[in-house]
Amino acid sequence: MATTRTASTVWKGSLIEGAGEVALESSGSGTHPVSWPARAVQPNGITSPEELIAAAHTSCFCMALSHGLTEAGTAPESLEARAEVTFEPGTGITGVVLTVRGSVPGLTAEGFAAAAEEAKRNCPVSQALGGVPITLASAHLR
Repeated sequence: MATTRTASTVWKGSLIEGAGEVALESSGSGTHPVSWPARAVQPNGITSPEELIAAAHTSCFCMALSHGLTEAGTAPESLEARAEVTFEPGTGITGVVLTVRGSVPGLTAEGFAAAAEEAKRNCPVSQALGGVPITLASAHLR
């Protein structure tokens, strides 16, 4: 069964001087301000599309990795992922770098790295970002 999630943004003003607010509607978990300076210069407590993509990517990646590990008979105790989404004004999103650490009893470092690479390829958010280079910088067991 397919699911659909929704978010919306209200923007006021020009790109440089204006600002907006993103509402995470499906979850009802709140609204978050967005602005060009937060995107292109410093966040200063304001989110950006790239930060939201990073959040989506790490949660999807952890789900894919957890599923793959569990299917292989080595369910993880815990996983911690981080995504760095690079944005270059005038060019766009130029890359994503993922790092992951996990506690997975009975799994070798090599097995964990292979499972992480597989999750990177098969995570639906990774697939949606197909036009952007995605690098798995490191995958470490604790």
